[in-house]
Amino acid sequence: QEQLAESGGGLVQAGGSLRLSCAASGRTFSNYHMGWFRQGPGKEREFVGGINGDGANTFYADSVKGRFTISRDNAKKIVYLQMDNLKPEDTALYFCVAASQYRNSWYIPIESSDYNYWGQGTQVTVSS
Repeated sequence: QEQLAESGGGLVQAGGSLRLSCAASGRTFSNYHMGWFRQGPGKEREFVGGINGDGANTFYADSVKGRFTISRDNAKKIVYLQMDNLKPEDTALYFCVAASQYRNSWYIPIESSDYNYWGQGTQVTVSS
């Protein structure tokens, strides 16, 4: 059982940077694929990026590729989302997610139904 707690959201100007953190409480963090989703005002929830258990593979949505970077520290049981060159369209509630069923897989799932643990979300607002 994983409990996820996001932090690091806030208000930033366009072109700025933020780093989101997600702390997990479970004992087998390295067995989980981790990811980030977001939901902007009036928009559907969308996949942002994901990382496999040992951190060797990542995958990003086209909208954030080259600007966002996911990393993880398995010893600390934390996953990060570094967001650079932020745009107003990045404004959203960002959710940390975990999937338990892809252990040892290189594959990064991108559907919300693929992830069985969700955090409460942290708000990111980018002003123009």
